[in-house]
Amino acid sequence: MAVDFDKLIKQIVVPLVVSPDDVHVKTLSDEDGLVHVQLLVNEADLGRVIGKGGKIASAIRTIVYAGASKEGKRVHLDIDAY
Repeated sequence: MAVDFDKLIKQIVVPLVVSPDDVHVKTLSDEDGLVHVQLLVNEADLGRVIGKGGKIASAIRTIVYAGASKEGKRVHLDIDAY
């Protein structure tokens, strides 16, 4: 069963933010075992998603990497505001 990275990331991030309707996850490419995913959040929520010292962003990446490793893939997650 393939991991749906968009859905996984959204389930993790939506409870953290004030503006859940502004959370957008896009899979930009899926080539040669490397999946490039972009997470876009409201600028006011960026600090909530990154966390103090990047701890929350690191935890999100760890969960996503674990899901990807089950499929033998690697994931590059970009977190941006718009």
